[in-house]
Amino acid sequence: MKKNDFIEVMINDIAFPNKGKGIVEDMPITVKNTIPGQKVMARITKKKNGNLEGELREILERSPLETEKGCSHFELCGGCSYQRISYKEENKIKENMVKKILDNAGISDYEFEGLLPAPEEKAYRNKCEFSFGDSEKDGDLALGMRKRNSFYEVVTLKDCNIVDNDFLKIINTTLEFFTENNIPFYHKKRHDGQLRHLVVRKAAFTSEILINLITTSDYTFNPEDYAKAILDTELSGKIAGILHTINDSLADVVQSDETKILYGNDYFYENLLGLKFKISAFSFFQTNSKGAEKLYSVVREYAGDTSGKVVFDLYCGTGTIGQIMSEGSKKVIGIEIVEEAVEAAKINAELNGITNCEFIAGDVLKKVDELEDKPDLIIVDPPRDGINPKAILKIIDFGAEEIVYVSCKPTSLARDLQVFEANGYKTVKVKCVDMFPRTQHVETVVLLAKTSV
Repeated sequence: MKKNDFIEVMINDIAFPNKGKGIVEDMPITVKNTIPGQKVMARITKKKNGNLEGELREILERSPLETEKGCSHFELCGGCSYQRISYKEENKIKENMVKKILDNAGISDYEFEGLLPAPEEKAYRNKCEFSFGDSEKDGDLALGMRKRNSFYEVVTLKDCNIVDNDFLKIINTTLEFFTENNIPFYHKKRHDGQLRHLVVRKAAFTSEILINLITTSDYTFNPEDYAKAILDTELSGKIAGILHTINDSLADVVQSDETKILYGNDYFYENLLGLKFKISAFSFFQTNSKGAEKLYSVVREYAGDTSGKVVFDLYCGTGTIGQIMSEGSKKVIGIEIVEEAVEAAKINAELNGITNCEFIAGDVLKKVDELEDKPDLIIVDPPRDGINPKAILKIIDFGAEEIVYVSCKPTSLARDLQVFEANGYKTVKVKCVDMFPRTQHVETVVLLAKTSV
């Protein structure tokens, strides 16, 4: 067997995040976007050290786990992984995956509390970034999610299990407007065209909607006409703002050279565990509001009674966890590298009348050296790649009695737990919280306690 050969393989296991595993001619192979029980056709993309990697080309036989139909785009869309299996089976896969990763990393003698399912398995996302493109090369204008294994082509969403109907209506109106006006999408390779992204955010508890259209500066349509078309669309939620962002960067990311308000405000409000949060167009906020309540309730449970304690909230984002932990605490100090997120945290703390939270903008690795307070409890919620190795040792040096670690990537979590356990901490208990039904992602909350060593 060599690269680019096509092979048939039975998938018998799955590894994080969505890598199906099988055996071909006594050689292990990994094929993304597959599940146990499927027989698939794959193209070999890599052969190294007796291991193969393959690209899924066709599902030859369905798995016994595939009992549901899923949405009409599932075969093409790259947004979800587990549309065809029951939510119960999906949670089993995620739970077993996290447990196996921690156990294989040598994390032992801890209480594993399983997985807490999401409050809703459908229409749960409060934010989506949609891409403009064509449905096929030189095809019709499309707006939705990138096709799986495609750099250019886009699937226009007609139905979707993870966003509510207002998202689909906004997509439809937007697509109709730009198709009628013959406005081209921005082509990433040629660097020409106008339409780049559409970001839609809808609060689960307030139903407020914020819409941000991202184009190049070389646009030829009237943005006010676009806003009017959106405002004329019948929606169940209330539009808080419509924005037009200019982005001339060559990178395929949502960012702003300039943002104009076409209607309303450049922010909306969401409620969470009795607190109110003002969220701007580019602010980070958990993409599942109701799931976030579950997640933060577990964090609060693991943190225990914080009365009179000093709490560090590291990688605090917009300060959501810190503000939830502020009640009864002596002081909460949050650190976050994104300055806009820190400003949002300060605004939200003031909005909620919280006076015992201090938020600092900067890299955790550097800013922890400037802290004079001694923490009783440290909460860390780092990005996907985990904590900087040097920052971990500085966090350990504070000697907090307990650390609560919130992770969105179990492999990074396992690596970091090894460092904590090698330096005087013990993993006490672990709970998974599903925030992203139908996808491979899962959050994990861990309680670490300082040992006598």
